[in-house]
Amino acid sequence: MRNFTISILCILSVFGQTVFGQQKPNIVLMVVDDMGWTDLSCYGSSFYETPNIDKLAASGMKFTDAYSACTVCSPSRASIMTGKSPARLRITDWITGHDKPFAKLVPPDWTQFLPLKEKTIAEILKKRGYATASIGKWHLGDDIMYYPENQGFDLNIAGTYQGQPPNYFSPYNIPRLKNGPEGEYLTDRLTVEAEQFITDKRAQPFLLYMPFYGVHTPLQAKKTDIEYFRAKISPGATHNNPTYAAMIKSVDESVGRVVALLDKFGLTENTLIIFTSDNGGLIGGRNSNNRITSNFPLRMGKGSNYEGGTRVPAIFSWKGKIKPGAVSEVPIIGTDLFPTLAFLGQTKKMDLQNIDGVNILPLLTGASVLKRDAIYWHYPHYHPEGGTPYSAIRQGDWKLIYFYESGNKELYNLRQDIGEKNNMILKEPALASIMYKKLKDWKGKVSAQDPKPNANYDEQKMSIQGKAETRIIKDPYNLN
Repeated sequence: MRNFTISILCILSVFGQTVFGQQKPNIVLMVVDDMGWTDLSCYGSSFYETPNIDKLAASGMKFTDAYSACTVCSPSRASIMTGKSPARLRITDWITGHDKPFAKLVPPDWTQFLPLKEKTIAEILKKRGYATASIGKWHLGDDIMYYPENQGFDLNIAGTYQGQPPNYFSPYNIPRLKNGPEGEYLTDRLTVEAEQFITDKRAQPFLLYMPFYGVHTPLQAKKTDIEYFRAKISPGATHNNPTYAAMIKSVDESVGRVVALLDKFGLTENTLIIFTSDNGGLIGGRNSNNRITSNFPLRMGKGSNYEGGTRVPAIFSWKGKIKPGAVSEVPIIGTDLFPTLAFLGQTKKMDLQNIDGVNILPLLTGASVLKRDAIYWHYPHYHPEGGTPYSAIRQGDWKLIYFYESGNKELYNLRQDIGEKNNMILKEPALASIMYKKLKDWKGKVSAQDPKPNANYDEQKMSIQGKAETRIIKDPYNLN
């Protein structure tokens, strides 16, 4: 028994020195904009081609049940930065949100910036000696004072108030990014900037945050890539948009270039690489002939109340630390990134107060469960893609959604019914009651703001506005 104990202590000692010890790991966090759960080859697409991302998944762990903290971007990004739920931050819609003056409910007076008092993961790691860079989309406040350089990042390239680029080809017209040669592609340019940061900072621990502008609209891509995918179109297939596919290809090439540079400098064994999305895929068109993407078998997409709005791809790769080819079905959520990365940076507990995420390193290194009972969402807003004010809880395989307009609840077993087709609310009333109480308790804990009745509610005017917002796409393959 004594020898066994000594062996365990030795193993833990070595493990602590290489993973949690003096050598702080580099962190590359890639967040794609609007990438859906099935938008990668390794997540089931037969149309989109992502060999570099697939290779990244094969080298590490792929999560099947990963979620964004919100069905839209700004709240999800705020939760990644802080480890706090959008409800706690009161950043519950994208900035600046949608105006629905005649809707049945009025959204709360929500925060439209990431307050400087909040500690970001960049601020936490910077205190621990990390060089920090944000290269890409920010979208966490219109005022310059809320830009990345004032939120813990040494370097900010292209991070502004903008939720999407005016143009994917130079001239970009993006503050904090100099225009390149005419026709230069934005994803390529941001990759060049990321490569330069790695080159410059490779002698010290670094946090590289790469929030891609792709694959958000406007859909624009290289003509040769569009034509390549146009030739692959198969009528009736789940995915069929060649412009969107070409944008995904550019993101994939970027991932490949970053990983190759890390390999070149011998940094792979001391670098955790994370690849994920800020919300579900944007469906866009209302039929298969003009949609942007499909999240099938998930229900709906970005902006909705269902799985298609929040279930996202998530890949973690760290050579020598994460078992290659590992797959986890344990639910994780965007808020988990903050405590996980903070722990890697040897952050003190005093800097991790009032956060909602949990450290998922045990999952990455072999554990099969997390010490967490449930995960939650709160979106007291409307979205043109079909979302209405809702809150939700996932506990185990079960998900309960509460709709504020009607007061109705829906209950689904996601293992048996991933498409959320069979509402079990009448068959499992006791479980629904327990889960709803937990949801209400959680809302109280984070001081979630609820929508209120609208004195100007007008069903007819609301219907007219809804029809006007419906996306009408004349040419599904040239969405500029």
